[in-house]
Amino acid sequence: MYLLSLSASAQIPAFYTKEPGKRKVSFPVQIHNNLVVLPVRINGKEDRNFLLDTGVKTNILFDPADIERLGLEVTRSLNLVGADGRTLITASVSPYNTIDLGEVEGIFQTILVLNENVFELESIVGVPIHGIIGYEFFKYNPVRISYDKKRIDFYRSDALRWRPIGFRKTAMTFDNGKPYIQAKVKQLDGVLPVKLLIDTGANHGLLLNRETSDRINLPARYIETDLGKSLGGDLYGLLGRKRRLTIEGLNFYDVITSFPDETEFSYVIKESGRQGSLGSEIFARLELIIDYRRERLLFKKAKSFNVPFEFDMSGIVLKAYPDGEVERYYVADLRADSPAAKAGIQVGDEIVSLNKVPVDFWNLTKMIDLLRSEPGKQIFMRVLRLGEGSTEENPVVETHEVNFILKREI
Repeated sequence: MYLLSLSASAQIPAFYTKEPGKRKVSFPVQIHNNLVVLPVRINGKEDRNFLLDTGVKTNILFDPADIERLGLEVTRSLNLVGADGRTLITASVSPYNTIDLGEVEGIFQTILVLNENVFELESIVGVPIHGIIGYEFFKYNPVRISYDKKRIDFYRSDALRWRPIGFRKTAMTFDNGKPYIQAKVKQLDGVLPVKLLIDTGANHGLLLNRETSDRINLPARYIETDLGKSLGGDLYGLLGRKRRLTIEGLNFYDVITSFPDETEFSYVIKESGRQGSLGSEIFARLELIIDYRRERLLFKKAKSFNVPFEFDMSGIVLKAYPDGEVERYYVADLRADSPAAKAGIQVGDEIVSLNKVPVDFWNLTKMIDLLRSEPGKQIFMRVLRLGEGSTEENPVVETHEVNFILKREI
């Protein structure tokens, strides 16, 4: 297959290196909670943080105020269906924008601007997230993501015609700009072939949609929990482990697996023919080369490959919320009968110190890592809580000291 070598002079809506003669350019990225965050500048205006997400086709901005701040020209609006199958979210369409990543620049880029920020990704990632970038960034150029090194290599479109030494290769197929691969999942009753969406913007490991196949079964041990947030709604379901996930002969063992509840949106998943998706908990253990033009995913083990898959052992769904120049950390949800719940932690508690260290010295990723670190570990928390008789005008704030021991529930 002949691949056209693109340059900025072609004026095709795409991303280009600012030095067209180079085989590749490299630039640092941020990794938060195993998600890739790209600092970008739109139309030469203010800097923004974008999540790198192969699960979306069009660039998205979350804050409608950015239309004026970034000088976006809006041509029309459209309605998007939320993850609950009912919620309609209005977005404004802005074509012909420039997205500057430093070494790489996207020209004539269409951006959808949501009329409200339904994602609230900052509370999950721990840093401000202003938008998402996906298909457009990958469509003409191989992109190498090194999670351990916190670096991206962006290759010229005609580079990497052959597979680099040490990398495995699997074919990708596409549906509406989204990439899929084939894999195998070992279950109690045998091996299940599955078609999986490559979703770098999701912080799960393996996700399986039970409504897509009668052969997808639950593991012996599982818990009911909040699985995260998607466009238009929160996702709930079950969480357990699958014995083995295999991609082109590479095995991942005891993989944390999400089983979301079926929704009215599930028909879209069924129509795609997929059984689930792979997220950043898998990809962060690999070095990836995502090559849309050659319809292939290249990958090899990273240094973190053998890190065990673990889930929160406290019962706390922790989220961060900005307050001026600082982050404040709250218990957004709490699993019933979990160690934290039994110790007296409550939904809405604000965490002010963790293991006797003030939260000013923590970030969200490190706090989450601690709460999933190892069973038997002692956790000390100081929390603030509204007491009895509190009103909006006269809050009564109580301080509580709580300690508990982490327990692996799955």
